[in-house]
Amino acid sequence: MDRSGTHRVAVLALDGVYAFELGIPSRVFGTARDERQRPLYDVVVCTVDGRPVRTDSGFTVSAEHGPEALERADTVVIPPTRDFDEGMAGDELPEPVAAALGRIGPGTRIVSFCNASYVLAALGLLDGRPATTHWHVAEDFQRSFPRIKVDADVLFVDDGDVLTAAGVAAGIDLCLHLVRRDHGSAVANHVARQCVVPPWRDGGQAQYIERPVPEPTLATTAATRAWALERLQEPLSLGELAAHARMSLRTFTRRFQEEVGLPPGRWLTGQRLELARTLLESSDLPVDVVAHRAGFGTGNSLRQHMRAVLGVSPAAYRRTFTATR
Repeated sequence: MDRSGTHRVAVLALDGVYAFELGIPSRVFGTARDERQRPLYDVVVCTVDGRPVRTDSGFTVSAEHGPEALERADTVVIPPTRDFDEGMAGDELPEPVAAALGRIGPGTRIVSFCNASYVLAALGLLDGRPATTHWHVAEDFQRSFPRIKVDADVLFVDDGDVLTAAGVAAGIDLCLHLVRRDHGSAVANHVARQCVVPPWRDGGQAQYIERPVPEPTLATTAATRAWALERLQEPLSLGELAAHARMSLRTFTRRFQEEVGLPPGRWLTGQRLELARTLLESSDLPVDVVAHRAGFGTGNSLRQHMRAVLGVSPAAYRRTFTATR
């Protein structure tokens, strides 16, 4: 961070960069403010040699910075390029790209969107680690880099200092996740509202993969999901959810999976965890009370779920995000 405590983000625009994804970090991180409305992030765009680069949209981008911006960054974000739409020929990066990335300092957080995962893979940063990429190139990505634990079903993977996102809007999901990780739910939710996007999305990439169009139907689980969100502290069963949707258990479970990308039970647990996280960050309620209000019943149950999903206890989570306020 710089002397003001602002987190420095460098966005590396490669030749052929997708213009939409290039703008995501500036839009999301640039919207984050502290309680005094001071920027929490300083976002700059750079290229490997300081020269303009082509975009996928018929215009060029003249960045204000060259590769020296990578040396000063706390986080480096690499958006996708059309050059990797069908994968990457070989497993070596062009020398200018490799040289620019070699200027990134140790301890820097590195993020890829979509097919920019090939860049991180070619650098060896993903060997033996979990990662994702756009589902369209996932099979080629796994074949090209068999040491990577590719998960093509998720929207993004957070492996600490290296994070990978799936296609297009998943870059927004990942940036919001980083704001939440850095500064808590309140700041991330405010950014999401300003950007007119949900603070998190249900499910993963599976719901967006091309499939045969199902038979038209008016039945949906949306109303039941909204109903469940108002009753998270109640012990909702699958049977109660199906009954509210006026579907059989089998039909409801199948329809829910198709619409959300997750089984009902996993979705419900995820929503309860988000509520618990918000309560831990924004209140001084005892852990047992938070657990009850979020629908986990007991503090022990909440502790087990938080350790399984987040790797921390409720108390440790609260200490972390109370310190960021």
